[in-house]
Amino acid sequence: MAAVRDKTVVVTGAGGGIGAALARRFAAGGARVVVNDLDEAKAAKTAGEIGAIAVAGDASAVVPAARAALGGGIDIFCANAGVGTGGGPEASEEDWTLAWDVNVMAHVRAARELLPEWLERGSGRFISTVSAAGLLTMVAAAPYSVTKHGAYAFAEWLSLTYRHRGIDVHAICPQGVRTDMLAATGAAGDLVLTPTAVEPEDVADALFAAMAEGRFLVLPHPEVADYYTARAADPDRWLGGMNHLQRKLEQTEGGRA
Repeated sequence: MAAVRDKTVVVTGAGGGIGAALARRFAAGGARVVVNDLDEAKAAKTAGEIGAIAVAGDASAVVPAARAALGGGIDIFCANAGVGTGGGPEASEEDWTLAWDVNVMAHVRAARELLPEWLERGSGRFISTVSAAGLLTMVAAAPYSVTKHGAYAFAEWLSLTYRHRGIDVHAICPQGVRTDMLAATGAAGDLVLTPTAVEPEDVADALFAAMAEGRFLVLPHPEVADYYTARAADPDRWLGGMNHLQRKLEQTEGGRA
């Protein structure tokens, strides 16, 4: 894809899963890629496979280190790192804080670093891996659902605020993707996500199609658009359907329906 050739790209959470698939796709398109992951060994492994630069560490603070590694500016930033914290209000303060920090504030901090450069030159691309949970919700995972709504809202805000100044924004909203995060979701993931799960490479394909078409919303599962429309058209009916899934989950787990 000509739009990424010779561009500099940073992908957070790229030690595996969606992030690694995105990094591979950008590298295959001729981009210079920085692979970021909290796990140094995983970052190095992905980077070594595709001829990229590994920059390990917290996704919230990667921009200065990535610039130094690249020896210049960043053209495309993929805010992909995320945590799939489960539970509800009873989840620990630490779990809620971690979800906010990684799923939302890492995006905010990256944008804060990137926007002055991008606005000055009139171009830049911010890609946010949100999840369909950010458009809809996910049973048994309040911290994840709430913070992914925040990630989606921030990406939307960036787009509506800066698109006339050359900033392209994309929000990737898949349902189940065959990654370690999906495997860790347990019964809720088995019920809601696993039956229609796609490969990480399918997510990368969907992103590149959206980039070529100039689309903000990236839906590796096209049916999510119908769910989103139904949710807006009749919230009570949609909530009733989601509650049915919750009751089914409770039955599966041996709880009270």
